[in-house]
Amino acid sequence: MVDVSVAAPQERAPQRRRQRGRSDSLMPGGGHGRFWWYLLPGFVLLTVIVLVPLLWNIYLSFTSYRGIRPPKFIGLNNWVRLFGDDKFWTSFGNSIAMVIAMVVIPTLVGLILAAMLFDLIGKKFGGKLASFLRATYYLPQILPVVIAAIVIGWILRPDNGALNTMLQAVGLGQFAHNWLGSPDTALASIMAVMVWVQLGYPVVIFMAALQRVDPELYEAAELDGANWLQRFRSITVSIIRPEIFVVTLTCTIAALKVFGPVYTLTRGGPGNATMVPSVYSYSEFFQSQQVGYGATIATALTVVIIAVSILFIIAQNRAERRENEI
Repeated sequence: MVDVSVAAPQERAPQRRRQRGRSDSLMPGGGHGRFWWYLLPGFVLLTVIVLVPLLWNIYLSFTSYRGIRPPKFIGLNNWVRLFGDDKFWTSFGNSIAMVIAMVVIPTLVGLILAAMLFDLIGKKFGGKLASFLRATYYLPQILPVVIAAIVIGWILRPDNGALNTMLQAVGLGQFAHNWLGSPDTALASIMAVMVWVQLGYPVVIFMAALQRVDPELYEAAELDGANWLQRFRSITVSIIRPEIFVVTLTCTIAALKVFGPVYTLTRGGPGNATMVPSVYSYSEFFQSQQVGYGATIATALTVVIIAVSILFIIAQNRAERRENEI
């Protein structure tokens, strides 16, 4: 005679395993690859918003198109015109100035400020003051670009702008200038504005990265007689190198495709003193109605951004391998 109390659980065990297998297959990543359905909305949006416009833009770069009649294929004519276009190379040179203003200066200054806020201000005056100063530096990042540009335009007005008014009030009226209307100072003025706008981003990223640095490293280095600059070079820069690569790459991409502040403040003028590729492409698209040539400029800018991104990733991988070998 079989003991039912023992046999029943043994008979039910295979059934429970089969039910558990069916339930597991319904979970993301289990069974029949059902997790792909969760990625489908992202793929659809990527295709509709990014890939299709990108491919259409590349096609238009080989056409003559004014936005009314169907595009007419003209081969490499737009590209030949681009490489011989002095205005495009001027705009590309101005992009290098934007890289200096939005990448080089903010990254270096932001790294120093973040280290000072974390290692000096936070240690002597407490974390609340350091957090307040960090938020102050980041404030321009959360302002709408157009509104910030309009306010800066009011400050730099030649007649009644705040900057010229202050110079006259302190007896330095001879230095009053048409900052955005003169080819000599327009690009430098926009560069100064972009440094102010961009500075808070690396400060926040670097201070977040410094949270994973063991404070005992600073204390040990200080006990060994290392000054702040030596601690900064040997500890801070060494540990947060991955974040430095990320900030440099993202800021470089932002500098190459900058549009809003330049268009709002100067629209690329006076002359071509502040023209950048994105504004030049926009003017060809919507003002000159040379859609094919505007698409060529935008495609060339995309190629440059992709190439720069690949070079940054290669450099970062090499630096990581070199560090692992050591």
